[in-house]
Amino acid sequence: MKPYCEWSKEELLALKEKLAKQYEDAKAKGLKLDMSRGKPAAEQLDMTMPMMDIFNRDFDMRDEQGVDVRNYGNLEGIIGARRLLGSMLGVDPEHVIVFGTASLSVMYDTVSRSMTHGVMGSTPWCRLDKVKFLCPAPGYDRHFAITEHFGIEMITIPMDENGPDMDLVEEYVKDPAVKGIWCVPMYTNPLGITYSEEVCRRMADLNPAAEDFRIYWDNAYCVHHLYDDRQDTLPEILSMCRANGKEDMVLIFASTSKISFAGAGISCIAASLGNLEWVKKSMTIQIISHDKINQLRHVLYFKDLDGVKEHMRKHAAIMRPKFELVLETLERELAGLGIGTWTKPLGGYFISFNTMDGCARAVVERCREAGVTLTGAGATYPYKKDPHDSNIRIAPSYPTLEELKVTSELFVLCVKLVSVEKLLKEKA
Repeated sequence: MKPYCEWSKEELLALKEKLAKQYEDAKAKGLKLDMSRGKPAAEQLDMTMPMMDIFNRDFDMRDEQGVDVRNYGNLEGIIGARRLLGSMLGVDPEHVIVFGTASLSVMYDTVSRSMTHGVMGSTPWCRLDKVKFLCPAPGYDRHFAITEHFGIEMITIPMDENGPDMDLVEEYVKDPAVKGIWCVPMYTNPLGITYSEEVCRRMADLNPAAEDFRIYWDNAYCVHHLYDDRQDTLPEILSMCRANGKEDMVLIFASTSKISFAGAGISCIAASLGNLEWVKKSMTIQIISHDKINQLRHVLYFKDLDGVKEHMRKHAAIMRPKFELVLETLERELAGLGIGTWTKPLGGYFISFNTMDGCARAVVERCREAGVTLTGAGATYPYKKDPHDSNIRIAPSYPTLEELKVTSELFVLCVKLVSVEKLLKEKA
């Protein structure tokens, strides 16, 4: 089929009438479906339920070093949990601190700590006239929400299939007010791409004017592959920074929230020993120790990196058909029409879709009116301002395959209808 832009006004009017009828029929179904967040499906959560049976009343609640996990102590986390999370990131356990249930909280606390007490002895950011963060976009909306919450100015860095525009990053870090950059380096949220080796190399070799500049390396999807035979790879950033004499420049975050239980996993920060000491200074005031019972539960259940990988294959068996269903629908219904482009990730939780300029908000609203909730248009950009009003994050994980078929068909219908309406306005 020829691109819509080549259709005559009469052809578009006829198509609009047909699409509008299909849309009203869809609205009449009274759908109530949610694709707004990358939530694991109940089937995925059920897989990990045997973890809850590990302990019984007679279980010796001690780890391999004899630590009674029911008691206070071990601020850094038990060694098994540090080793497990470190192995996921390719980092030695001595460079890992284990926290509570979510890495988002760790990132929030790290920014908050920097605001109130500075970074490794630097001036607290709250005393500075201006603090700025670089924000590769489309990106993770919750990163941007943290930054905005603390009144930090956000600078949008465009993304392509290799990662952030490093020419811009290298230029912006010459400003001493730039204190950080948000990164989801593997199967990025929402693009699903993985930073190239060249981008990682340039990231690890940055020369920021601010000594307290940090790369916030949120490696949330480091083990979230969809295929055994096709997987992205990511260089280990801490060792790359260390090789450049810049070990303190990076803070790595991860969790098992989408591996074991969402909101009830274990999380970590991996960094230089100097950064970890800085973190622990405030941790000793904030908390005596995190939930070591949950840490031990995870260690005994997964055992090691091979155990995590085997578990993730089970996740992939559930996720892969959902991604393939959405991608097949987009290809079948929209390919060649010139009204949308989309990514084809090999892992992670999202598919990124770009409409024609100026159409994303209208597509999301049309879907909402028909009973399907998507992530808000603009959410993947700082201040929720997508300069082209084109990006939509598709989250296939939570709905069932049957629900996903309905939502995918409705989505492409809305894309077609909104696109035709835009083209008709241009021809008016």
